[in-house]
Amino acid sequence: MWEQIRSNRRRSAFVVTAMGVLLVAAGMALGAYVNPTFTGMVVGGIAALVLWLVQWGVAVGSGDDIMLRMTGARQIRHEDHPILVNVVEEMAIAAQLPQAPRVFIVDDPSPNAFAVGRDPQKTTVAVTTGLLRILDRDELQGVIAHEIGHIKNRDVSLITLAGVMVGSIVILAELGLRALWYSGGGLRRSRTSSNRDGGQAIILLVAILLLILAPILAQLIYFALSRRREFLADASSAFFTRYPEGLASALEKLSSTHTPLTDTSRVTAPMYIVRPLRKGQKMSATSAFATHPPIADRVRILRSMAGGAGFGDYDRAFGKIRGRRIVGEHSIAEAASVPLRQPAAAEQGGPRERAREASDAFLTASGYGVRTCADCGAKVKAPPSLADRLDACPRCDGDLGPWTE
Repeated sequence: MWEQIRSNRRRSAFVVTAMGVLLVAAGMALGAYVNPTFTGMVVGGIAALVLWLVQWGVAVGSGDDIMLRMTGARQIRHEDHPILVNVVEEMAIAAQLPQAPRVFIVDDPSPNAFAVGRDPQKTTVAVTTGLLRILDRDELQGVIAHEIGHIKNRDVSLITLAGVMVGSIVILAELGLRALWYSGGGLRRSRTSSNRDGGQAIILLVAILLLILAPILAQLIYFALSRRREFLADASSAFFTRYPEGLASALEKLSSTHTPLTDTSRVTAPMYIVRPLRKGQKMSATSAFATHPPIADRVRILRSMAGGAGFGDYDRAFGKIRGRRIVGEHSIAEAASVPLRQPAAAEQGGPRERAREASDAFLTASGYGVRTCADCGAKVKAPPSLADRLDACPRCDGDLGPWTE
């Protein structure tokens, strides 16, 4: 969407500036703790500014790879999971991307998906094994098209940049607060020191306040970027697939999950298609810190698109549910309404088969090989490091064939 791309460019400039200010403020707070004078604050601010420049360069250069490592994702090939790779390629063609994104799988039973990337020439779509287990092809196509929508709208470059910088602020604030805790409190020392006056005590109080507020404000800025873009990615998914019901059904399945996500980082949370479920949380919870809009609203909007699958159809459905518009006039005019398609034919296999395919794809991407028993046909999956230790089939004690990737 043209308006969304332009908006994301403006927001990128705002995020870089706002996160830089917060990072410098946290650095000044740390400097004030070490040396509660104006000089100490300046030195701390300069050090944080240098860190900000370094982190900005890292975010631009390899922010997507950092995010992928945080989630434990593994890249797969077409032969590892043909259905998933085919769906990603189909949606990339529908979105007219210059090239198809890389495809990654995360070994996590909680169903979810995300996209990262710095520009349309280098992007990634990742899904969890839990997602592949519960979704049929139409539903998977809706989720992948949603993530492709983030790539098309340049959301991924914005959220990758913001995520890396939020991580820097959180780490710096954590270091400062831990230093205050383990040192017994700089404020107490300032009260007992004869060469520290009341002004220095005030500096320390401000430092503590900044260290507490900086990560909170950074998270609020980060989360605010996530909610509107989810609706627009839903609109893109409906347009690319011409089947809004696929994404609506997938969102319902994802909202009914009770399995917490292994990735518990606050930095990566806004990347996912639905709010990652943490231990003890409920999916329906919403607040100022919510990373995503209510799933019930998203499903109702998608199912209200009775006239077609264009951006204008989504905008009218959104207005009925939310009472306002969300898609720009230029985008509506650029993408005319398209008719809804019928659901695809029922696929063979169920959740058990899909779970096995997803697990095998992840293990292969992680370097595991397969040896097939010549007697009973059992397949033994193990890392190559165990090649010399496995001499017989664990099921029937028969001979195992050579390793295959």
